[in-house]
Amino acid sequence: MTPALASTPSLVEFRNVGFGYDDGRAILDGVSFSVPRGRVTAIMGASGGGKTTTLRLIGGQLRARRGEVLFDGQDVARLDSKALYKARRRMGMLFQFGALFTDMSVFDNVAFPLREHTPLPEALVRDIVLMKLDAVGLRGARDLMPSEVSGGMARRVALARAIALDPELVMYDEPFAGLDPISLGTAAQLIRRLNDTLGLTSIVVSHDLEETFGIADHVVILANGRVAAQGAPTEVRQSSDPLVHQFVNALADGPVHFHYPGVSVADDFGNAGGADRS
Repeated sequence: MTPALASTPSLVEFRNVGFGYDDGRAILDGVSFSVPRGRVTAIMGASGGGKTTTLRLIGGQLRARRGEVLFDGQDVARLDSKALYKARRRMGMLFQFGALFTDMSVFDNVAFPLREHTPLPEALVRDIVLMKLDAVGLRGARDLMPSEVSGGMARRVALARAIALDPELVMYDEPFAGLDPISLGTAAQLIRRLNDTLGLTSIVVSHDLEETFGIADHVVILANGRVAAQGAPTEVRQSSDPLVHQFVNALADGPVHFHYPGVSVADDFGNAGGADRS
């Protein structure tokens, strides 16, 4: 790592990024935002707004159609396979609902990336796994199978696996989905504590407004393929953008409509009635 790259204030940066799938849908259209080093950044917005797509672009599973996705100053789309895998070694990922290997114990799930990507002896792997499990409060559950732990515990096991290789960046895709209030609060505080204790940079994709705003330093709201608002949680709450106002206040009425676009009710039912009468 060069000194110039190390001194950049943002670990991840999107510069005028555009992305869409083959069906012509524009998921992201000129998106620009930065992820400050050492902070927790939340990416939020209505369903289908491109939040998970941003994580896939950072990890190189998808490539931007235009613009740049920078990780530590390097454009992810320009990296060859060797450089991309090297960059991914510096990233950890917590998938929705944990995505644990069901036929492996808690211990082996956390050990998997260490065994797969390092030549470490098994004795050292054991020590690292126990340290990571202890950090999430589950050292005593190391011999259990995923089917023997609760949903909240499974999410913490997955987090221990995500930090097994001591990444600089940890990405969380809906880490609070399906959790009871106690597990949700525990998970949120764990994300904040690990970020600060281990000196991580964290990106949290979530729909849970209160818990996410409670731990985030920086918030990015995506809507209609663009950045609708970004800044500190207090700044985003005060945004005058109608869509952001609807989202942060959980309002039913606003730019995001309940009904999918279609012909008017009168035309739809009128035509059906006419067809029945004929």
